[in-house]
Amino acid sequence: MNRHFDKHRYSPEARNVYLTIPNIISVLRILSIPLIAELVSHRRMIPALIVLAISAFSDGLDGMIARTFNQVSKIGQLLDPIADRLLILCSVLALGLAGIIPMWMLIIVALRDLFMGVQVLVLAQYDYGPLPVHFVGKTGTALLMVAIVALIVADVWRNPIVTLLHLIGLAIGIWGIGVYWLAGYIYFRQGLALLRDQR
Repeated sequence: MNRHFDKHRYSPEARNVYLTIPNIISVLRILSIPLIAELVSHRRMIPALIVLAISAFSDGLDGMIARTFNQVSKIGQLLDPIADRLLILCSVLALGLAGIIPMWMLIIVALRDLFMGVQVLVLAQYDYGPLPVHFVGKTGTALLMVAIVALIVADVWRNPIVTLLHLIGLAIGIWGIGVYWLAGYIYFRQGLALLRDQR
């Protein structure tokens, strides 16, 4: 496997363009994350769910536009995973500040994202773009997002059913963190293989 093939695989047909509709949507999604965290931390859960739903919709929309209208860009390939990780990290932070989840969950998620951020910076020094998304990574992200939504919904009302939903949300979150870290390990191995090819 040569270096040219790896670069093609890990940064497929992305252009050096910045002002595109998908990139604007991604930036707006990133800007909405502090608002979601603020709403959750102050237990304004209904508005938080509305903004979160719009953010989730825009996540699929920007990718569809990029592929349909050939607006895939290198900066867009970075913005999309950054937005996903910031959304998870800030939502978990807000849930922790609101006392809805234990703070150790926040610490473990933050450490994983810090670990992945360092890897992205190291790979960028060798002109590699973001690693291809692995299904384990998608699964971990999906589990954490389901847990976040379940915990937000469970905090809206107070009855035995939503108490059960809260416990289910916590359980899904714990599994999600485990899968999230497993994906981090997989990405680490992929990045390490690329760095070894530089020697």
